[in-house]
Amino acid sequence: MTHEVVGRIEESGPELAALADENESLGKLSDRTVELLRSAGVIRLLQPKEFGGFSAHPRDFAEAVMAVARHDGAAGWVCGVVGVHPWELAQMDPRLAHEVWDEDPDTWIASPYMPNGIADPVDGGFVLSGRWPFSSGSDHCSWDFLGALVGDGKGRPAGPIQVMHVVLPRSDYEIIDGTWDVVGLSGTGSKDVVVDKAFVPEYRTIRQEQVQAGAAAEELGLTDSLYKLPFASMFPLGITAAVIGICEGALAHHLSQQKDRVAVTGIQVRDDPYVLYAAGEAAAEIAASRVQLIDGISRMYDQIEAGRPVTIEDRATVRRNQVRCAWRAVSALDEIFARSGGNAIRKGNPIQRYWRDAHVGLSHMIHVPGTAYHAYPLSQMGLDLPESMRAVI
Repeated sequence: MTHEVVGRIEESGPELAALADENESLGKLSDRTVELLRSAGVIRLLQPKEFGGFSAHPRDFAEAVMAVARHDGAAGWVCGVVGVHPWELAQMDPRLAHEVWDEDPDTWIASPYMPNGIADPVDGGFVLSGRWPFSSGSDHCSWDFLGALVGDGKGRPAGPIQVMHVVLPRSDYEIIDGTWDVVGLSGTGSKDVVVDKAFVPEYRTIRQEQVQAGAAAEELGLTDSLYKLPFASMFPLGITAAVIGICEGALAHHLSQQKDRVAVTGIQVRDDPYVLYAAGEAAAEIAASRVQLIDGISRMYDQIEAGRPVTIEDRATVRRNQVRCAWRAVSALDEIFARSGGNAIRKGNPIQRYWRDAHVGLSHMIHVPGTAYHAYPLSQMGLDLPESMRAVI
């Protein structure tokens, strides 16, 4: 059954698509695009019900992100990234959730999670400094999730390495304009943010290991299976869903444009078996990517619902498939782009934007296949994974 949010996205789909070029030109989402996304409720899908959200099944979240990305890749990407943050916030001290959502349940939180800052311990919390690139949607967010290393009190990482996620209000960080000049996903506005000696109360922090395997949910006594899912399964979900949705959008435009296209030989493309074969194969590959991504997170959710623990083998399998889904879908997009004709490269043709957006999305670190593919056979052999590898599985 389709979630109501997906239905609202489809209703506003034509307008979202019409705004895509403006978003790319602005280098961030337009106010109208954000208004449509807020009205649909995409970012509230994984937000707890008690704070105005839906506490939805992760499948519904993935399908909503794909639906947005089919119309505008940048908007879908922001939904996939920003939309997972309410899920993590639900696992933190409830005081923070009240600060963020009591006045406005539609408050958005940006991120980047890479530990580019040092959080020095002080009485009651930490003092944080650093600079983080790739803060998607930051212009429309009032808070930011940032990755940080626990410091030694002198601005240097303490040993052994400890990674935290910290949450700061907009007043405690600076968004640096001019730092998002890119070839694809331009409309995401993934700018740099800078923090200079901001105090972060301890209740606005969480250790990465706590959310890595659902330990934070257990510590808080959360009963909803949604919040017991592993971070390295949930965080990639929205990003890969956006990439698949982008590929679905490109395929739809390709088929629409080929219907009446005449090749240089004078043959109508709809009578060219080679182009049609490629389109059919690409459609099957993109559909397989969608099904496998949703199946993986759904099986993990069902496992938690049934009271069975999620093992490192389970996590490695989901990550392996999630990475493969993205590469399979983009490879299929490459096949249809190559057969879309010379007009596909014109800036006024949405296909070239989908193609650029998909490749930039594929370059995200969660789509790098090396670690995910390496971890899977090790876990299936019952061998220990290095700590650096476990952190992303």
